[in-house]
Amino acid sequence: MKVLVWHVHGSWLTAAVQGAHTYLVPVVPGRTADGLGRARTWDWPSSVIEVTPEQVRDAGVDVVVLQRPRDLELLREWAGWEAGVDVPAVYVEHDTPPTPAGSRHLLADRADVPLVHVTHFNRVAWDSGVAPTRVLEHGVVDPGPRWTGEVARVSVVSNEPVRRGRTVGFDLLPEFAPHGVDVFGMGVRGASRALGTAVGEFEDLPQHALHDEVARRRVHLHLTRWTSLGLSLVEAMTMGCPVVVLATTEAPTAVPPEAGVVSTDLDLLTHGVRWLLSDRDSARTAGQVARAAALERFGLHRFLADLDTLLEEVAR
Repeated sequence: MKVLVWHVHGSWLTAAVQGAHTYLVPVVPGRTADGLGRARTWDWPSSVIEVTPEQVRDAGVDVVVLQRPRDLELLREWAGWEAGVDVPAVYVEHDTPPTPAGSRHLLADRADVPLVHVTHFNRVAWDSGVAPTRVLEHGVVDPGPRWTGEVARVSVVSNEPVRRGRTVGFDLLPEFAPHGVDVFGMGVRGASRALGTAVGEFEDLPQHALHDEVARRRVHLHLTRWTSLGLSLVEAMTMGCPVVVLATTEAPTAVPPEAGVVSTDLDLLTHGVRWLLSDRDSARTAGQVARAAALERFGLHRFLADLDTLLEEVAR
């Protein structure tokens, strides 16, 4: 099967392209958001093939995976296709709605394109109208049990935290900074200046280097207030990192209490960081629980099987 899919969410797509299909990834001059092409910081198999806008119509596409409103527009512009009419399509909604109860999805009035949410929280938060909905929970490529905890500091993985601010819990970091916080991701330069307190800044590391560095930190901290479910959190758990997590959206169902600390109480979260930093044995035990839970729920085999079932149903 040939699957047309834009490079939008790198971690999600890295898992998705591990399947048995051919994945056609648009690329445009300058590699803008309309067509980023193949990943440069993730390892993708040779079954991921770049296609230009001019090649899409004749590429033999069997099914289209949409992930943004812009993808619908580009499909019309490049191939003259209406998703769900001229070509089978699914829409994977990665994001939480702008508001938790009053946000109507752009596909809410359509029944020809299945709306696929990545968490159960998203499914109940979005007003999906008549669109057929289902949940395809995340999957991650297992990076292996990498945690060593040799560096008694806290890791945070967040893209553009300065710009996104309260949404990703950036404003809460000063509560944890005295214990030693290292921030990893895209757009993290200037974090210390914006916070008014010192944190480590590790800008856009390749995935393997990111995993190595996060696994060396004693504790992984996830403070995002409003997100589907951070894949960086799932990846940290899969590596065996103990976690301290703000209990919002899907996180409380994905992280067992024994994996660290899961709470909306800031005092409990800061206490959890101090505890795990000071007790490496407890940190190791919590990380083992985290890894087992992540592999059971977010293992790649389960994810790909669910994705294949979805694509085959839609492509009929």
